[in-house]
Amino acid sequence: MSGAPPAEASRTLDPRAALTGELAAAAERFRAALAGASSVAVAFSGGVDSSLTCALAVRCLGAEAVVAVLGVSPSLAAAEREQARRTAAGLGVRLVEVTTYEMDDPRYVANAGNRCYFCKHELYTRTFAEAVAGTGSELLLNGDTADDRAAGDRPGARAAVELGVRSPLAEAGIDKATVRALARALGLPVWDKPSAPCLASRIPVNTPVTIEGLGRVERAEADLRGLGLRVLRVRHHGATARVELGPEELRFVREHDLVGRVLAAGRAAGYSGVELAPTPLRRT
Repeated sequence: MSGAPPAEASRTLDPRAALTGELAAAAERFRAALAGASSVAVAFSGGVDSSLTCALAVRCLGAEAVVAVLGVSPSLAAAEREQARRTAAGLGVRLVEVTTYEMDDPRYVANAGNRCYFCKHELYTRTFAEAVAGTGSELLLNGDTADDRAAGDRPGARAAVELGVRSPLAEAGIDKATVRALARALGLPVWDKPSAPCLASRIPVNTPVTIEGLGRVERAEADLRGLGLRVLRVRHHGATARVELGPEELRFVREHDLVGRVLAAGRAAGYSGVELAPTPLRRT
């Protein structure tokens, strides 16, 4: 983002890089969580949590024993798919892309507050059937952290427990701050990547999820990133949208008189009305 403080360059990617102190202890706790496993599959998004899970699994088992599994559906932005491909290639792990069909489930489409349960149930079931069994992996892992576990009952996490998906970061007591510190120490290029929930998370509860709505959100957010903005959400409200920006992004837009371009990006995506939220989106 032009005018924003430059991000410090990360180290060269090396899942086996030497670690010290608390980071070394955290990596060893992760190793203990995988004790007895000789091969794993990771439910992979390309974000920092699942990327670190892959990297630490490679550190423990070797790249040949780790498979990254990416669920592909209309709720996955094309840019996120490409990022996941690059990250998996950098780690040297095989990437399996599995098409998921949560849009065929009326309970998911209804978006009644438990949408994530049906999404994750479809993802993990499809992953077990098409990827884990097909590759001979012994365990399916996800990137849930200790902070996620502390957040209490989460529909997606409930699906993971029901289907036997393991969360080694959470089991090792690794929180989100430590995830980023470990990812940085290992040279993961996504160590500072903003969180990127699925496109369906931009649609309010009890508003049905539609292909058209997901497409509008994706187009608007892609155009906004074309302005150099990183931390953002386009909240879908039918024919209208609300753009939320991170603190640095909001300040940058105001200082460089880009509010009009932000609103135009939403209109170009098909929204008849667009507003910019006056308060910043909190980065996670």
